[in-house]
Amino acid sequence: MSLYEERPWLKNYPNGVPANIDPDQYANLLDFFDEKFEQFASWPAFAYMGKTLTYRQLDQLSRRFAAYLQARGLEPGDRIAIMMPNILQYPVVLYGALRAGLIIVNTNPLYTPREMLHQFTDSGAKAIVIANMFGAKLQEILPKTQIKVIITASMGEMLSPLKGALVNFVVRRVKKMVPPYELPNEVTVKRALQEGKKYQWQRPSSGPDDTVLLQYTGGTTGVSKGAELTNRNLIANMIQVKAWLNDLISDKGGEVALCPLPLYHIFAFSVNAMTLFSLGVLNVLIPNPRDIKSLIKEWKKYPVSFFDGVNTLFNALIHHPDFPSIDFSTLKVVVGGGMAVQKAVADKWKEITGVDLNEGYGMTEASPVVTINPLDGTGRVGSIGLPIPSTTVRIADDQDREVPIGQRGEIQVKGPQVMKGYFNRPDETAKTIRNGWLCTGDIGYMDQDGFFYIVDRKKDMILVSGFNVFPNEIEDVLALHPKVLEVAAIGVPDEKSGEVVKVFIVKKDPSLTEEEVLDYCRANLTGYKRPKYVEFRQDLPKSNIGKILRRVLREEELKKRQTSQ
Repeated sequence: MSLYEERPWLKNYPNGVPANIDPDQYANLLDFFDEKFEQFASWPAFAYMGKTLTYRQLDQLSRRFAAYLQARGLEPGDRIAIMMPNILQYPVVLYGALRAGLIIVNTNPLYTPREMLHQFTDSGAKAIVIANMFGAKLQEILPKTQIKVIITASMGEMLSPLKGALVNFVVRRVKKMVPPYELPNEVTVKRALQEGKKYQWQRPSSGPDDTVLLQYTGGTTGVSKGAELTNRNLIANMIQVKAWLNDLISDKGGEVALCPLPLYHIFAFSVNAMTLFSLGVLNVLIPNPRDIKSLIKEWKKYPVSFFDGVNTLFNALIHHPDFPSIDFSTLKVVVGGGMAVQKAVADKWKEITGVDLNEGYGMTEASPVVTINPLDGTGRVGSIGLPIPSTTVRIADDQDREVPIGQRGEIQVKGPQVMKGYFNRPDETAKTIRNGWLCTGDIGYMDQDGFFYIVDRKKDMILVSGFNVFPNEIEDVLALHPKVLEVAAIGVPDEKSGEVVKVFIVKKDPSLTEEEVLDYCRANLTGYKRPKYVEFRQDLPKSNIGKILRRVLREEELKKRQTSQ
């Protein structure tokens, strides 16, 4: 038996947390939903701008939405894109689409038309539910997709008639956030729910290994791919995280989670829409987490017991003058993921709130949670924690051989939450899952107590506010600019975002300016992928075969920063 199969971290497991869970507790998500909708029927499930849906209401609305989708001719296994911020329609659409047997394709609302087109064509999406603020972008690419069913959502649609009308007027007329668009046979979510009353929902069959979610990611290489997550994957990760919570968040009622992370991101999807849902927790949806003042205002309305976020959000909160005025007496669990939690931020958070900020680690390909620090006060700042139940993590060398304690190598993972593979990309799947191990590409080590640490990320990946940004994509986009000869992209440190993108460009046309580069990126890249810094050079460092050496550029940037300090 190997060192990692012995799992030395078990001696540090919090009392009451099992070493293993049963990933086959439910045959599929439909059985899981049925149980929870009945168990917590009268309890509040999701809240948004003062409007609350109970589990019973969510049960009814999601059934109607499922019936509507089936009536429109969508069949089990068809893909449906969901492109919305955290608004009340999201959980209705999510649970409804899954109950119709469809495969969810979560889509970042910030995507440019180019990025949308890749995801929709790669997944073969036949339907989409999209916030009307992004309708113009969909119109631009629609003819190149297979999408036939188009359902739009507005920010105020599910609020009371008066408040909803006011919210939509402000969004559309005052803030002008809804550019004009025309989409064929467009139906609103509200209309779809009304139509759904006419039809009988037909419960589809669904097995443990059936794909239910295509979550797009750069993975361990730069091509955006759909990770196929199955019923069993998502159920397993839900049960694993639930076990790790160890009744700190109970299923006895009255628990509230503030949900600022977007539900289209796998972190919030698994933790908020799955795990906390399974405990009867009220998820309070925050549509714009960058509006810190409004987030704090919303927090003050509820006895929040659970909060998850990324380092940049925690950092923004602790530096806001109104944050210390919140009543933290009900706060029990705070989890940070998506990017490294900085020690200074964790310390300040604990000083203000009195509650530990516990760091975890995961990957989209692992549904996503792999490790978390213990929630009993024994967590270690700087560590990504211990593997969650039924999960084995090891450190391996370049030949996939286990290395001794304390030695650095690639973090590799086994567990029931590991994906089936990448959609229609067997070659990429074979590179990432080798001999049953999910090879993360992250470099780390394990200490003698079984705690894991990350010392470096995937060789070239840039992590901006918890989002993976791959240089290949940035370079491919900029290489199409007629005035660009060569380009390289790297990540540089940033206090707010952890990292931001910097590009190095060799001009083809001497008239090229920084503003032209930034304007081009604004038109073709999501906000977090856009370069913050542009440097023009006569040439770029290359290997003897002509490959641009990003490593050299990173080293040069590091020396510059060290010299300037």
